Amino acid sequence: MSSDDKPAGAASEDMKRKFREALDKKNAQHREGESHLDGDSAVHGTHGAVTKREFRRKSG
Repeated sequence: MSSDDKPAGAASEDMKRKFREALDKKNAQHREGESHLDGDSAVHGTHGAVTKREFRRKSG
């Protein structure tokens, strides 16, 4: 039985299954990295005091 002989619903389900498998495969590759279970952030300090900029009009 070829894909042309299948009813529209079965072809749709087959396509959904293929996309789901591809998505699972993609996500599995994405999750292979470090899990960062220690909770250590790349940012260790805060920025200094942020001052408000002062704009002055040109005098002549």
